[in-house]
Amino acid sequence: MNDPKGNETLDHSSREEFYEYYKDQSISPSALERLNNIHATLNRELGARSREKLDIVDIGCGAGTLCTIWARDGHRVHGIDVNEPLINLARERAEKDGLEIDYRVGTATQLPWPDSSMDVCMVPELLEHVEEWEACLDEFSRVLRPNGLLYLTTNNTLCPVQQEFDLPLYSWYPGFVKRYCEKLAKTTRPQLAGYATYPAVNWFTFNMLRKEFDKRGMVSKDRFDLIDPGSKGGPARLVLAVIRSNPLTRFLAYLFTPYTVILGRKRQS
Repeated sequence: MNDPKGNETLDHSSREEFYEYYKDQSISPSALERLNNIHATLNRELGARSREKLDIVDIGCGAGTLCTIWARDGHRVHGIDVNEPLINLARERAEKDGLEIDYRVGTATQLPWPDSSMDVCMVPELLEHVEEWEACLDEFSRVLRPNGLLYLTTNNTLCPVQQEFDLPLYSWYPGFVKRYCEKLAKTTRPQLAGYATYPAVNWFTFNMLRKEFDKRGMVSKDRFDLIDPGSKGGPARLVLAVIRSNPLTRFLAYLFTPYTVILGRKRQS
């Protein structure tokens, strides 16, 4: 498959170390807890619509764990990933579970679905890996129906803790140092980026993405807006109230959160 931005052919293969890691990690207790939390958050935001049969897409779906969770609810579920071995694994798991899930090998810069075809678009930990990230956002918005939800997680350049590179304080490295590290990860030292074929090349903040979402007709919420206070104990509810109380405390909280969460709701036409 060719990248729509140029003539470069995308690499759909996977390093064995990367595949073996995600094969196990994708069904680990920590992964299941995280993905079930995403599922619960989106169901809260959908409200009564969550009981309808919706079109759900996971972009960068990997081995398909999040797709499986939604398919078990009876929704029409779609998944796409550039990594063909992981898509094959996702298909095998869906067949074993007796689930019909539309899995595709492809790129987030050119989605294979028509305009306004999805009710929920989930993009966990993908945007940082695609150089043409703005084209990705264009595509996510294109396939989303009015009042549809776009849930996206990515890195957070404000926080020094990150999981993209096995280097201390990497989020705060200057751009030219990051470019050098990216080159090493793609050539002689793939272990720096966990043997990823496409290591992280972009770094984001919530406010940066909020502006991009707004350009594409979406109203945004951040991770703190999405937390259900009723699920927290008294001290945690107090901390959450303080964080939400003004922009300064919210900004300070971002410094201690190693990844960005943003939910966009597409405005009605």
